[in-house]
Amino acid sequence: MLIADSGQYIDCGQLWWGSEGACETCIDGWCEQDTGGETPEVIRNALLAEHGPARLHLADNESNLVPILRALREVLHLSLRQARATASTLKETGLVGTLVEMDFIAAGLQRRSVATTIETCGTQAV
Repeated sequence: MLIADSGQYIDCGQLWWGSEGACETCIDGWCEQDTGGETPEVIRNALLAEHGPARLHLADNESNLVPILRALREVLHLSLRQARATASTLKETGLVGTLVEMDFIAAGLQRRSVATTIETCGTQAV
């Protein structure tokens, strides 16, 4: 039987993911982590299945678009076109992902003085 543990975390202003596992009946095991890119879908999907999605909203829908675009481009490394589409989703319905992903984006927006809220499992956290 294989025991696996996966997660995401923020360290030094970067989004990291990690995964480790071990066999219960032998000495085989592994540990891997990375940052700077997207979390592998298998890890991301496991986190969403276990903890549910989080939704990031703007605290004020009247927020200036310029700092939002700058923050999204800095944090997510998006083109201007991609940042505009993401900002539109953020303003309309909110961005959805893992709680750590939404915390990471919220921190980037906060650095640009854009207030946000995060909704998880029917509750709101600021």
